[in-house]
Amino acid sequence: MAKAAKPDKEPENEKTPVVITPLDFEKPIIAMEEKIEELVRMSIESGVDVADDIAPLRRQAEEIRGKLYQSLKPAQKLQIARHPQRPNFLELVQMMSPTVWVEMHGDRSGSDDRAIIGGIIELPKTGPVMVVGTQKGRSMKENLVHNFGMAHPEGYRKALRLFQHAEKFKMPILTLVDTPGAYPGIAGEEHGIGQAIAFNIRELARLKTPIISVVTGEGASGGALGIGVANRIYMLEHSLYTVISPEGCASILWRSAEFAAKAAEALKITADDLLSFGMIDGIIKEPQGGAHYEPSEMALSMLDIIDPAFQEMKDRSGQELTEQRYEKFRKIGAYLELVPQA
Repeated sequence: MAKAAKPDKEPENEKTPVVITPLDFEKPIIAMEEKIEELVRMSIESGVDVADDIAPLRRQAEEIRGKLYQSLKPAQKLQIARHPQRPNFLELVQMMSPTVWVEMHGDRSGSDDRAIIGGIIELPKTGPVMVVGTQKGRSMKENLVHNFGMAHPEGYRKALRLFQHAEKFKMPILTLVDTPGAYPGIAGEEHGIGQAIAFNIRELARLKTPIISVVTGEGASGGALGIGVANRIYMLEHSLYTVISPEGCASILWRSAEFAAKAAEALKITADDLLSFGMIDGIIKEPQGGAHYEPSEMALSMLDIIDPAFQEMKDRSGQELTEQRYEKFRKIGAYLELVPQA
């Protein structure tokens, strides 16, 4: 298998520190930490030792930060899931498999949708794995190339080709989901977006190879389901999985996207909610503040869940895998209605 060359290691003293853009609800904590750093600088400049005064302030700031992230509202989790510096598909793939990344292009019908990217990586225990996911950009230019992670029908057809390729060569499949939904424009409808997503859902249900899906940011609408049918479904701690975006829901119910926070609360779209409903198999904890604070740590945490999960499924037959997948999705949304006696 072709292996990507390792980049030259950059000297630590030449690395540019990453400046994290704070979210609105984080600003009071950031301001407190900046005040502490200012006190430290003043102490150094004046020669006055204030370490005994600063230590309690640091502990207090850390305690407040910890409590904040343990009690986030769905609307705040939505902000973290959409953070512009949150690690995207290609970044996570390169951190999980730093030496092997073989991208596979095109739907074999004349198009290579850059909103969905896929290829082969190598995990430490599992070996070669087909990984497919939605890609968002960092800059406006990149987002235009990747259409903000909103795939066209051609993207889902490319994904399906890679899924079938993986089954043919007995490779497990990993999908990473971070999309506000499939492309909603007229061109998508003209090219059969509904049919493309439906085909993917059907064929993913039939594949005789282990499949794991991880929601890394937004998992919204059919755009997520088109690559999200799996034996195991995991969510990052601050990711969201929903039938419709909170803004879309608010626009329908309250005729205004301003009620998105209210919709996010009502939709029950957080990882904790979905785990309690039995819709996902586990939550992958994020570094404090979100995956964007420690992307490499986030990638390692994902590996710690994904690699053993593939190992658990490696000896199952194709029939066992498809039956387990079928039963899993049949149970989602099932409920018992008690009719009162007359």
